Amino acid sequence: MRNIIKLLAGAFLALSVFIPAIGDNSVNKNDDAAISRNLNLFTTLFKELNMYYVDTINSDKSVENAIRAMLDDIDPYTEYIAPKDQEDFMVISTGEYGGIGSYIMQAKNGGVAISEPYENSPAHRAGLRAGDKIIMIDSDTVSSWTSDKVSARLKGQANTELKITIKRPYSADSIMTFNIMREKIKMNSVPYFGVLKGNIGYIQLTTFNEKSPQEVKEALVELKKNKNVKSIVLDLRSNGGGLLESAVQIVGLFVPKNTEVLKTRGRLKQSEKTYKTTQEPIDKNIPLAVLIDGSSASASEIVAGSLQDLDRAVIIGNRSYGKGLVQSTRPLPYGGLLKVTISKYYIPSGRLIQAIDYSHRNPDGSVARTPDSLTNVFKTLNGREVRDGGGISPDITVEYPMPNRLIYNIVLGNWAFDFATRYASKHPTIPAVEDFTITDSIFNEFKQFIDPKKFEYDKVCETMLKKLSETAKSEGYMNDSTKAEFDKMELLLKHDLGHDLDTHRSKISGILAQEIVKRYYYQRGAAMELLKEDTNIEKAEEMFNKQGEYSRILNIATKKK
Repeated sequence: MRNIIKLLAGAFLALSVFIPAIGDNSVNKNDDAAISRNLNLFTTLFKELNMYYVDTINSDKSVENAIRAMLDDIDPYTEYIAPKDQEDFMVISTGEYGGIGSYIMQAKNGGVAISEPYENSPAHRAGLRAGDKIIMIDSDTVSSWTSDKVSARLKGQANTELKITIKRPYSADSIMTFNIMREKIKMNSVPYFGVLKGNIGYIQLTTFNEKSPQEVKEALVELKKNKNVKSIVLDLRSNGGGLLESAVQIVGLFVPKNTEVLKTRGRLKQSEKTYKTTQEPIDKNIPLAVLIDGSSASASEIVAGSLQDLDRAVIIGNRSYGKGLVQSTRPLPYGGLLKVTISKYYIPSGRLIQAIDYSHRNPDGSVARTPDSLTNVFKTLNGREVRDGGGISPDITVEYPMPNRLIYNIVLGNWAFDFATRYASKHPTIPAVEDFTITDSIFNEFKQFIDPKKFEYDKVCETMLKKLSETAKSEGYMNDSTKAEFDKMELLLKHDLGHDLDTHRSKISGILAQEIVKRYYYQRGAAMELLKEDTNIEKAEEMFNKQGEYSRILNIATKKK
């Protein structure tokens, strides 16, 4: 029954989407009869269910579930946005909302806690801190609420007041109440910019909303006032994208006016469009590097990919996500919205960087990335070879160490977060970010903070040795001498938490420092701390400082010939 509803809901949505373009010849009019037939079947089926099913059917929930299930079979970006969810959707594009200005998270032991108030926000000025557990909002007890429900309650019209009662860990007076006036919160998409290594202008961009181009422009203009700045790094790591138009405007800060950035092509003619820069650049010559990783997607890939195709920037890091699809919203009856994929985008070389073809699925319904062997070669402006079909491949690849389960569980279990909360409760101030370090005393305090009985992590060596021992037994190799050797290995490889923490001290110290700094200097401080030992920045510095390397990578000398 669920599959039938899924199919019919799909037919209903197809009609809703394409009605405005019904005069376009690219739409197959032969589908009209099938759509009408399926809509009639769906209506009849649902009426029969509602009349005869043994229990009462929640019609709103059933249809919404059918819609979402159908859309899941198309691609991850085509989705139904119910009226109750549209405020969050609009925040992504506008960068604004009414609220108290704070990140929240699901607490480790249940409930919801403050993760980080925005600097100078109502939450910050009122005195809320990271780690505060929210127990009441106005007269409602929220200890059992989810973070989504608490978030919806904290948001609201600017200039309206709410009362928040929290329980503060590591404090004698643990129950506190704050009266906070909501404000229009403007989310800064450039949380930090500054000068690194004495002469590198650095800009961190975390999203692409309506205000992002202006924020990047202001940062770039400010950096250029510093006569020591000889190059620029634009950091798009972990930037999942946003507005396509904002990406085009940001590219326009670095390339000549009227430069083509991308083309979109879709099923309908009105989906085909060419995007060009419309403003004079801030600087079209300063050496530029763009940092990307596997979480850089969509608008991030438009910026990185077009600057790569135009030989305007050296791309550093790891291959990007590979999202080359464009979405648009369509109004639906009763206040709903359909966010639907309407086209694919092609960057200046002509390549499509979409990594997954959702229209061709495996028999089990799964999808896979396009193999490198099936990608095609394109040429940049200066004749360099680039490929389609799998995200943006960097010009300089940065190798990262293998993931470590100990580190993973320190972060996942909020051990570093909780330790930073306790540390901040005991230390009203810390040195400036540039001078703060994790001393032996702080690290040893963290080691004592972790309760071995509560801290669980995969002890890989012990697990593998146990499996090897079981295999030796099953295959008949476990005699007395073999067992003796296994016993020796077991003693040698037995995990000790203190030893493991010491072994990975450098990485753990970086995580602790970032969490602690965040308590005092917020997002800006966290960004500064993360950059202290950043392999990507080191690669950029090495490239900028090596005479002729920037031009060699971008094939600039060849172009001039």
